[in-house]
Amino acid sequence: MAEPIAETVAEAPAAPETSPMARDLTAIRRTLGLILLVLLTMGFYFAKEVILPLLMGTLLALTLSPLVRNLQRFGLAPVVTASAMIILLTVAVGGSALIVSGPVSTWVAEAPQLGAELKVKLKSFASSVAVVKKATDQVEQATTGSADPAVQKVSVQTPGLLSLAVSNAFSVLATVLVALVLALFLLASGDMFYVKLIDAFPRFGDKKRALRIVYGIERSVSRYLFLVTMINAALGVVIGTGLWMVGMPKPMVWALVAFLVNYLPYIGPLFGAGLATAVAVVSFDHLGQAALAPAVYLAATTVEGQFITPVVLGRQLELNTVSVFVTVVFWGWLWGIAGGLMAVPFLVCVKVICDNVDSLNTFGNFLGAAAQPTPRPES
Repeated sequence: MAEPIAETVAEAPAAPETSPMARDLTAIRRTLGLILLVLLTMGFYFAKEVILPLLMGTLLALTLSPLVRNLQRFGLAPVVTASAMIILLTVAVGGSALIVSGPVSTWVAEAPQLGAELKVKLKSFASSVAVVKKATDQVEQATTGSADPAVQKVSVQTPGLLSLAVSNAFSVLATVLVALVLALFLLASGDMFYVKLIDAFPRFGDKKRALRIVYGIERSVSRYLFLVTMINAALGVVIGTGLWMVGMPKPMVWALVAFLVNYLPYIGPLFGAGLATAVAVVSFDHLGQAALAPAVYLAATTVEGQFITPVVLGRQLELNTVSVFVTVVFWGWLWGIAGGLMAVPFLVCVKVICDNVDSLNTFGNFLGAAAQPTPRPES
């Protein structure tokens, strides 16, 4: 492996010498670029409530645009097609939320009882938990100070779990509603924004490049989301069937949970397996029987992640694992679960832009998958 690298380095032409002024300008340009990146990150963080639904609506419109355009060739107006798609999508999202809301609300309401049952059944870990609790009590006693009843204590009342859940639910509902309405307007407009984008560039070469980038993003994002949706649907059926076979309650709900959380790479399968473990420990009398549920969940997600998804997506995604993982972690930190869900489609858009802009080709090559080695000619 060292020979091709050494030969490549040896064959590389020597870089031309640059003047001190040119080096200073390059350093200034890079510094300004870094400052701009930091400012954009801060802007994305503080303007999450505004930017997130706009990005979601734009990605949704890009995903459904090829279908709208193909149906337009058969005489269906974009307004009719877009309205039908958004209505169907709204019904699907609302139905999924309705199915999942019942068990989730039950789990939230019974969280203290479930925690107590978990503590009873996991007696083998009781000693370590007791040590941690004792240390916590000591720290709390040290921070609260004297136990004299004459001393008045001030405590900050935090919002309850139910009120916090209701607040988050309304925030999610507003975000999804704005995203759906924006996607409806974008899809109903047909190619109007594409034409305006082309008209914004004066040169013919720039017009072609802009159109190539837009169509490339549209094709890549729609293909990725369609294939991932099909894979997640199959995974949900497999997990629901497997958990039904081991006696897990509400297997249909678990199939839907697996379908939804698997849109979040790496973190989603772990979250689903952890949730299945907690519910299984409470639902079954023996830990050996309870271990079957997370085993089935992890086995299905492992086969899907290591074999099925790479084979189905193949070279279509053309992103390396490290860039995907780092992007998911970054957007998850920036925007939470919504950021993690949008991380890969956003990275696909960035990759398409980098592949079509000469100055960004190096960064696009860094994001791409490993190139297949070309056979060396025999001497």
